[in-house]
Amino acid sequence: MRVLHTSDWHIGRTLYGRKRYEEFEAFLNWLAETIQQHEIDALLVAGDVFDTSTPSHRAQELYYRFLCWVAASSCRHVIVVAGNHDSPSFLNAPKELLKALDVHVVGSTTSDLEEEVLVLRNEQDAPELIVCAVPYLRDRDIRVAEAGESVEDKERKLIDGIRTHYAAVAALAEQKREELGGDIPIVAMGHLFTAGGQTVDGDGVRELYVGSLAHVTAEVFPASFDYLALGHLHVPQKVKGSETMRYSGSPLPMGFGEAKQQKSVCRVAFDPIEGHSRAASVQLIDVPVFQKLERIKGDWGGISSRLLELSAMGPPNGLRIWLEVIYEGDEVVGDLRERLEAAIAGTPMEILRIKNNRIIDRMLGQIHAEETLDDLNVNDVFERCLAIHEVPEDQRPELLRVYRETLSSLYEDDVQAQ
Repeated sequence: MRVLHTSDWHIGRTLYGRKRYEEFEAFLNWLAETIQQHEIDALLVAGDVFDTSTPSHRAQELYYRFLCWVAASSCRHVIVVAGNHDSPSFLNAPKELLKALDVHVVGSTTSDLEEEVLVLRNEQDAPELIVCAVPYLRDRDIRVAEAGESVEDKERKLIDGIRTHYAAVAALAEQKREELGGDIPIVAMGHLFTAGGQTVDGDGVRELYVGSLAHVTAEVFPASFDYLALGHLHVPQKVKGSETMRYSGSPLPMGFGEAKQQKSVCRVAFDPIEGHSRAASVQLIDVPVFQKLERIKGDWGGISSRLLELSAMGPPNGLRIWLEVIYEGDEVVGDLRERLEAAIAGTPMEILRIKNNRIIDRMLGQIHAEETLDDLNVNDVFERCLAIHEVPEDQRPELLRVYRETLSSLYEDDVQAQ
């Protein structure tokens, strides 16, 4: 049994106004070829298929075209769970139709755990894999709000809710395995943030719950899982060093902070080892670069030198190079954009973003050295406002808590409206 684990496609995401449909299409074409080349039996997509809850027609076209291709290939099963960027109702809408193609979609959790525990069968109708297809667990799915509860109470309830849910699906999966007989592997899916997880600048990873990131520990997941396929973090990584608990990471760099990161998908094989058919071996398959990104930082001398190097190298595999330029020199350069445009004229390079930290520092009076508004998240901005207005320190935690609850409520209402 060969499984391919991927996540965080974010189809439809733009980068500083540039649409990236050609990249997404190139990735999905490559993924289809990889499935065929490696003789994959089951594809697991661990959330954030789309970048927004209302994907464009082009994004939907790419998604459904890919699913149709996989259904016609040697891959017998596709399991898709929703991430925090996805609309549960949108993903679920065609689920009954997609079942006819052996594509199983779980957009949200329900009271019936049977919807999340799937028994996959081979061409001889024999069970070959049990999948606990757990989608992103929203706050309202796992926690009952109570008046007057503290942030710590909410955090504890969230973690307990996640732990309880995974324990329940694991118990049902083990029951099914016992009823079916045989040593059938159990694979679990999820879309969440584990403690110690690695993120990078500009990856767009959102805080998932009010008050904290609700980082769960590896101990939350039952030992009966033979492999855990996670989504949400864009950096490919193991959970607590485990070979069989992994984030596949996003297949495309979501921002310039991921430009130098090698993207990959996880090929998981369940081959009999000393009579044990549930031993999982994992191989990372590198994803090619479909759009070259480069971040250049430094003074004018360093920036111009790097631009000359890139120009001399020529376009990699015929690709244009998208640039983010961050000027950090001591000299005030008021015509930075004009200099940069002149330096890249006639080359395969295109500048998507320019940050002139020297000019910004002068405008802000260097109140916050080496910092721009782009470096702050919504919580940072609110905290700065509290400081500027000299709000007493003992009042700030409660104001920040209410502010985060308001943001979360607005986001949840937006999702429900979709």
